[in-house]
Amino acid sequence: VPFALYGMFVGAMQTINPAYLLGAAAPQGPAAILPGAVLFTLAAIAASITLGAARIERRPRPVRAGHRRSPVGRVMAVMVGNPFMPIVTVVAVIAFVMSVFAYYGENSRGVEFFVETEPERGIVYVLARGNLSLAEKDDLVRQAEEAVLETEGVGAVFAFAGGGGLNSNTAGAQTPLDSIGQVQFEFTRWEERTGIPGLGGREIRDRMQERLDAIPGIRTQILEQAGGPGAAKPLHLRLKGNNLDRLAEAVETVVARMEDTTGVIDIEDTRPLPGIDWQIDVDVERAGRFGADVATVGGMVQLVTRGILLDTMRVDSSTEEIEIRVRLPQEDRVLSTLDTLRVQTRDGLVPLSNFISRSAVSSLGQIDRVNQQRFFDVRADVAAGAVNEAGRTINATERIEHLTRWLEAEEPLPSGVEWEWTGDQQEQAESGQFLMVAFAGALALMFLILLAQFNSFYNAVLVLLAVVLSTTGVLIGMLVMDQTFSIIMTGTGIVALAGIVVNNNIVLIDTYQEYARHMPRIEAIIRTVEARIRPVLLTTMTTMAGLSPMMLGISLDFFAGGVTFDSPTALWWKQLATAVVFGLGVATLLTLVVTPSLLALRVWLSVGAYRSAGALAALSVGRSSRIARDRALARAAARLRQPEILWEDPTAPERPPAPALPPLMLTPTLRAAE
Repeated sequence: VPFALYGMFVGAMQTINPAYLLGAAAPQGPAAILPGAVLFTLAAIAASITLGAARIERRPRPVRAGHRRSPVGRVMAVMVGNPFMPIVTVVAVIAFVMSVFAYYGENSRGVEFFVETEPERGIVYVLARGNLSLAEKDDLVRQAEEAVLETEGVGAVFAFAGGGGLNSNTAGAQTPLDSIGQVQFEFTRWEERTGIPGLGGREIRDRMQERLDAIPGIRTQILEQAGGPGAAKPLHLRLKGNNLDRLAEAVETVVARMEDTTGVIDIEDTRPLPGIDWQIDVDVERAGRFGADVATVGGMVQLVTRGILLDTMRVDSSTEEIEIRVRLPQEDRVLSTLDTLRVQTRDGLVPLSNFISRSAVSSLGQIDRVNQQRFFDVRADVAAGAVNEAGRTINATERIEHLTRWLEAEEPLPSGVEWEWTGDQQEQAESGQFLMVAFAGALALMFLILLAQFNSFYNAVLVLLAVVLSTTGVLIGMLVMDQTFSIIMTGTGIVALAGIVVNNNIVLIDTYQEYARHMPRIEAIIRTVEARIRPVLLTTMTTMAGLSPMMLGISLDFFAGGVTFDSPTALWWKQLATAVVFGLGVATLLTLVVTPSLLALRVWLSVGAYRSAGALAALSVGRSSRIARDRALARAAARLRQPEILWEDPTAPERPPAPALPPLMLTPTLRAAE
């Protein structure tokens, strides 16, 4: 037997890792798993034969008539066999569930929108301000590109200067306004750097950021790929108002607060970049004196700037029309040319400087409005691994709550400025609302089906009680595995779990209803648990075992061989699998205790086992209370045997008196008025 079992172990290891026995001589491709699979199969056959031959033959026991309690049946008989224990059990489970919720609220890692996975690629935005030429921008971007290439763990780089770019996998994030170029990079394959210290995705990014910070004259922001829904920067505060100056003041206040907030990095806003625009004013009255009009003056100004549009044309190499413009030579396209230009009027050539003036004003890039209100956005990222003042891990949701308390308590924004969280927070609220509606709809649909099947409101509600118990298991799983509650993945796991955990209650209650037709109901409860505990536990354990590798982040490569832990793909499903595994396990254990107790509680209530509780309540509040008087009247009415009501009819003849009855057969006589 030991040799056969060891052969199964060796076959399994050879299947997972073809080089386990063969080393470098191991075949490649799908044929690599063939030797291990054959060895495992032969060893399994040998194990079945040897285990059967090694079975110990025992003397058959005498057959005993009647039903014998199993250990589970004896425990269940204690739990439901008296009126007191079901109440104790239900109260204990309720206290346990409430304590789990309370403990999770104090010690959880917070809430996140989507699962954070290992980054594999990203974009470095190079930020600089000033009137830089394309050559100067290209030089700064080249320095950033060299810093990225020198970072260990980077496999490929693509860089360019100027606007535009391949903004893929950015979750809709906009390029910063002061970006002069970007460097797109991709890490080396995860399989090649796994297990090597310092080559994790976050560690490579941190070293890359240190190199970029050493370049003078620029700022940089690293944007990782978006592995799912959500914006690139989870902190997205929108300030709205009609007064542009107050909006700018509000942005300054919020940016200053975020800079002083722990864990908040890469802060940016959508205010126009500082710059100068030249504003040309035409004195219409003075121009009219010289015989010039505004259209003529505008045409002369366009010769210095964009040029005058003459016509459009089409060429074979383009699907769009090409504009034909005329303007001054490049050396004359300067502001000082406006002082020497002359415009043709009816009185001859007149200098433009006679009726135009120019002044420098602050540039305004664009005006953004939402619901007819101007707005500015302030966006920021959250540093990975940072902790707050209480020593708890920081995430986007926790920082949003922190800043929200500041905005609501101190009201630091100027009057007339409104604020709201958008981006990740808005999508998180919408996703949470959708999952809540889906969860309620699933429960309602299951309730209707169960009501039609069991024809009992009590039993239908009892089945759905397992959903609440499964939520307790999900929270325990988040605490044990030290995971953050994900709105998308954990929420989806809870909704999926609702349709799984009810199966145990359905099996128990259906069996109980069948047994209750042929035996006392308390005995039916005990025998139901004895008969169904094995299939309930087996289905639960097989489901948990099947999802355990996913929960632990284990990935098996059946074709190339090998096993990996916490790969980028496996990280996506850990929270969903954790929710199902722990929710199903805890709900099953609690269901085997709560469901029989609630069924027994209903039985004991129906037979009047708790009438003494009413008497105790009557004594505690006094004889003059309503409860005490009702019980006194009930006892008096119970002592009346076969009351006879006599209706008096004055027109009817008198009846002869009835013969006397023994004292025990006397029946009280009640008048109709009584």
